[in-house]
Amino acid sequence: MATDPLLQPFRLKHLTLRNRIMITSHEPAYPEDGMPKDRYRAYHVERAKAGVALTMTAGSASVSRDSPPVFNNILAWKDEVVGWMKRLTDECHDHGAAVMIQLTHLGRRTRWDKADWLPVVSPSHEREAAHRSFPKKMEDWDIARIIADYVDAAERMKAAGLDGLELQAYGHLMDQFWSPLTNDLEGSYGGSLDNRLRFTFDILRGIRERCGEDFLLGVRYTGDECLPGGFDAADGIAISQKLKDSGLVDFLNVVRGHIDTDAGLTDVIPVQGMRNAPHLEFAGQIRKATDFPTFHAAKIPDVPTARHAIAAGLVDMVGMTRAHIADPHLVRKIVEGREDDIRPCVGANYCLDRIYQGGLAFCLHNAATGREETMPHAIPPAPAKKRVTVVGAGPAGMEAARVAAERGHAVTVLEAADRPGGQIRLTALQERRREMISIIAWRQAMCERHGVTFRFNTFAEADDVLATNPDEVIIATGGLPHTAVLAAGNDLVVSAWDILSGDVKPGANVLVYDDAGDHAALQAADLIAATGARVEIVTPDRAFAPEVMAMNLVPYMRSLQGLDTTFTVTWRLQAVAREGNRLRATLGSDYGGVTRDRIVDQVVVNHGTRPLDELYFDLKPLSSNRGEVDYEALTTGGLQAVRTNEAGTFRL
Repeated sequence: MATDPLLQPFRLKHLTLRNRIMITSHEPAYPEDGMPKDRYRAYHVERAKAGVALTMTAGSASVSRDSPPVFNNILAWKDEVVGWMKRLTDECHDHGAAVMIQLTHLGRRTRWDKADWLPVVSPSHEREAAHRSFPKKMEDWDIARIIADYVDAAERMKAAGLDGLELQAYGHLMDQFWSPLTNDLEGSYGGSLDNRLRFTFDILRGIRERCGEDFLLGVRYTGDECLPGGFDAADGIAISQKLKDSGLVDFLNVVRGHIDTDAGLTDVIPVQGMRNAPHLEFAGQIRKATDFPTFHAAKIPDVPTARHAIAAGLVDMVGMTRAHIADPHLVRKIVEGREDDIRPCVGANYCLDRIYQGGLAFCLHNAATGREETMPHAIPPAPAKKRVTVVGAGPAGMEAARVAAERGHAVTVLEAADRPGGQIRLTALQERRREMISIIAWRQAMCERHGVTFRFNTFAEADDVLATNPDEVIIATGGLPHTAVLAAGNDLVVSAWDILSGDVKPGANVLVYDDAGDHAALQAADLIAATGARVEIVTPDRAFAPEVMAMNLVPYMRSLQGLDTTFTVTWRLQAVAREGNRLRATLGSDYGGVTRDRIVDQVVVNHGTRPLDELYFDLKPLSSNRGEVDYEALTTGGLQAVRTNEAGTFRL
């Protein structure tokens, strides 16, 4: 381990970082009233005490009142931020981690009807597609006041004891100045590249003068917009060299692409099914051209890729941000030689997609992330050892078994199939979603390490459960697709699962009715369309596939549009009837008064699942709690003490 490239220290000016792994600036949307309070602090401290060298807070802390966050960001323009940031910084420093923050003005990447309803500003009137506002073109006094706001915000961060900060320059105001696509100002801030960079250098000079040489400064920026008419890689190298030569910055943090559309954002921050580390070689080109400290992060989910990034000299610090959302103890496990124990990020992007819909960033398969105050990442031993029987080895059953086993209980899992996985195994059959199987593979490895007994090919009945002599029984038997949603013709449809599993062959002219809005319908449609079939996806929702969310939708849309799929919103499938050797599908509308027919040869329905709960109800009268759960105890970490049946020998 002493020679592991990832574990070598890195000296950044006067600051020595203890290894080469960092968490790049990101916003988990945990602030309260715009402040990084206890939840926010606990999140970063957990990762600091586990060994990360540098934790960067606040993807895009706002420097100005007229840069209202479109989701829950830190408000760096408020003086009260100093105290909260100081508490976070001091505690992370106590655990040996450096702390920085990212500052920004969103420019056109916000809305006019947020916060104080102030005008959205930008160096041109060009609208950003994602947030839809047509901006006011900035005047001289706008430029002057926002430069001052940046400098004031930086001074607050220095007062809070941070080691430094980076300025955000991709998709936000700073690189809206850089790009010819979004800057048509006349005079000293428009036109030539040097003029378009003037806003950035004015800010950097102001911060350096106010905060001094010991406060580290960097820029996280796109080195290539990847847009016709925008600045390209050659411009990006020139910008990088100018940043270095200015003497105003201490590091470069490089990305590639643009984020003004869902598709552009997803290329910058790829999701599952997309290439890992797609911009790493480009970051290496910037480092080689500038010979200057270079940071980078973009879908670097695994330790070998991160190790290669450092060993090959592509970057000096490697960002593993989503990887740390999945497993905050990633660095500690590397140090201890336990890489196989690292909970893998599967790229599901539940974290980011949640914040873009106004929620908090949580992890698809680490429930403790974002809940560090109430849910430990390191599971404590149970006060008393019990026999725990889990029925079902899908993700829920495997998690229950893992946690119970790590607490020291004797765990038996009964599973009807010949291996674990449940619905995860079904969804992972598609190449784009294959990373999802790591959710099961990791849990299986952890269960085996802690002595869980698995009994596969066991369709458990009550007697099978009772034969294990359990103290606790957990039913995790999942469900089956529910397709009986029509007024007539329910026997004529198939489920999305039928298509995904291969139990039913795709038709040639197919209507996919999606009333759940999740991955299953899109996966089925993609599989069907790939055969050359004509596919129409119909949904009663006014938004397409709302449960899939924006960034995960991008790869589906690229594939399905390329296969000439038809997308139809606001229509509800009412009935299906035979018409010769074909099917007549009747569509109605929740808005009333109209119907339409489609003649197809196959109808696929996606309407979620109904639980396989027979075993639960068979066991309920035999249990000590009759299945009742004390929700107060459950949500606050207390012990379950409900006992409504003295004759019961186990809790259900």
